[in-house]
Amino acid sequence: MNKARLEAFSDGVLAIIITIMVLELKVPHGGDLHALEPLLPVFASYALSFVFIGIYWNNHHHLLHACPHVSAGILWANLHLLFWLSLVPACTAWSGEYPGNPLPAALYGIVFLLSAVAYEVLQRAIVARQGHGSKLKAALGADIKGWASLALYLIGIPLAFVSSYLSYGLYVLVALLWFIPDRRIEAALRE
Repeated sequence: MNKARLEAFSDGVLAIIITIMVLELKVPHGGDLHALEPLLPVFASYALSFVFIGIYWNNHHHLLHACPHVSAGILWANLHLLFWLSLVPACTAWSGEYPGNPLPAALYGIVFLLSAVAYEVLQRAIVARQGHGSKLKAALGADIKGWASLALYLIGIPLAFVSSYLSYGLYVLVALLWFIPDRRIEAALRE
């Protein structure tokens, strides 16, 4: 099966997710800088989520570039990833409205943890389709950044009940880990 429909559908869903998130941003009530203060947590939550969606879009693009054909298992694994990412706008809005509350911060981390797990499942589905000698499997290697991200989410989620801001700090750290696109796949495909 050709991967073009999978890429187009995924790109469309990710674009809709970003559109829904930006629609949650409200116009300030006033024309001075003080009118922006109440909107800062909402904007910070939006910005972090936008970066995460951008990271997933970028890495998803590279991952599918390494996959010449898709199977039913890959289609379902991709839908699994898109399901978790589709929950990001709701978590973004809630955490932006209540940045100091632990439950929105924890749920924010849970959604991104499950998105990361779903991305791992998608990678494994593609490797399984290609076989154990695939370039993608070699490129992914030990996936230290992936495992570190999961660990940071697993620390950040319960940490939200101690300090939601420390929890968000760990989520920002995950975003910083992935901000530079994953070059392992690109390098393996050039060889």
